[in-house]
Amino acid sequence: MNKVFLIGRLTRDPELRYTDSNVPVATFSIAVNRNFTNQAGEREADFINIIVWRKQAENVKNYIKKGSQVAIDGRIQTRNYEKDGQKRYVTEVVADNVQFLDSKSSGNSGSQDNFGDFGDVTPNDFSSQMPTTEVKNDPFADFGASIEINDDELPF
Repeated sequence: MNKVFLIGRLTRDPELRYTDSNVPVATFSIAVNRNFTNQAGEREADFINIIVWRKQAENVKNYIKKGSQVAIDGRIQTRNYEKDGQKRYVTEVVADNVQFLDSKSSGNSGSQDNFGDFGDVTPNDFSSQMPTTEVKNDPFADFGASIEINDDELPF
């Protein structure tokens, strides 16, 4: 099984290109903090290259930038190529799903969210404006007439 889940911040803005057959592909890298500190007591990070294809590639280019926090669900891919007579190996993550999390703003340490300042607003202030998912006693009451199924009519 080849499955990868990562959460990190973009180290650079995504680059969007198109293949010869006009398929969008975006590349970027993320910094993922390690779960432990080094001997000096500092937390280190790994810098991981990400590739994302098609519509999601265009979304990545349009909606996230350097410093944005993302969650990646994908797979590890290795490939090699030759440059100047030297064989080079590349390991990267091909993202199946990129979830946009909070973004890091210029004056933000990363610990606050970026949803804006709404003052002393409570969730109840919006309750009259928000659609509800409340289900009445009979959740199927508005689906129309009843359907009768008879085993004698089944083709098998």
